[in-house]
Amino acid sequence: MMIISSGPRRLLMAVVSAVAALVPFYSAHAEMSAWADNEGGRMRLVALAPDAGGKIRAALQIEPKPGWITYWKEPGNSGIPPQIAIAAESGVTLDAIAYPVPKHFFNGAIEDIAYDAPVTLPLSLTAAGKGPVSIDAAAFIGICKDICIPFQANLQLKLGPAIQSHPQEEAILQAANARLPKPPSQDFDVTAHAMSPDRKSLSLTLVLPSGGPGEGKAAPDIIVTGPSGYAFTKQIGGKRDGAAFKVDISIGKLPKDYDMAGKQWSVLVIDGERAMETTLAFE
Repeated sequence: MMIISSGPRRLLMAVVSAVAALVPFYSAHAEMSAWADNEGGRMRLVALAPDAGGKIRAALQIEPKPGWITYWKEPGNSGIPPQIAIAAESGVTLDAIAYPVPKHFFNGAIEDIAYDAPVTLPLSLTAAGKGPVSIDAAAFIGICKDICIPFQANLQLKLGPAIQSHPQEEAILQAANARLPKPPSQDFDVTAHAMSPDRKSLSLTLVLPSGGPGEGKAAPDIIVTGPSGYAFTKQIGGKRDGAAFKVDISIGKLPKDYDMAGKQWSVLVIDGERAMETTLAFE
């Protein structure tokens, strides 16, 4: 299925978007901000002091209430991805957001790529100066049940000296990293990929883990992300032969005048309890 991040729920978000502006600032003089609360859940910022190079390990913790979901980086045909911005006056820049392995949800014509349980998104930050660090972050997520509610909050914290020990924050960050998809390996990888001349399908050849929970399943879950706002999940003619798996992914419509040359897409493969994410480069 081709997924473009728009749809009925987005319209509902627009109706209640004014609510997001009412969420106040939340701050704490610690390595964790206060929780910001919403009808569908809560979120907060966690960070450790910069290392000698100014790099900061941080994370956005999101806890949906039971029955609610929040979205992955390419959320499906009805949601919005998490968005985080750091105030320039903080002297801190956001380098990258990492995403734990999501779940695939289907409700009629609506397909969601999301999380239905607490999730922590690792953040890579860089501090420009050498002194104390104060982070002022604006976080915006979609959180959904029967309708989607835009959840926006300003999360503030001050980081203490790096010499202090912060076992709780360390444990949160380590647990978040453990849930990330792994890079390709000898027994789990995409060994070949090719776009059809009409750009309607992407052929993939994979090596899948053997002897694991996923072995024997008809097909792994495959999520291909292309241009921003596009994800592709519909498999055509997949065939699993031991560790080998060949499949076509339906691409469908791409942005008008989109040029594949030099582009890099990503693919997430979930096979049983294992997940792998890698880059697909197009010449």
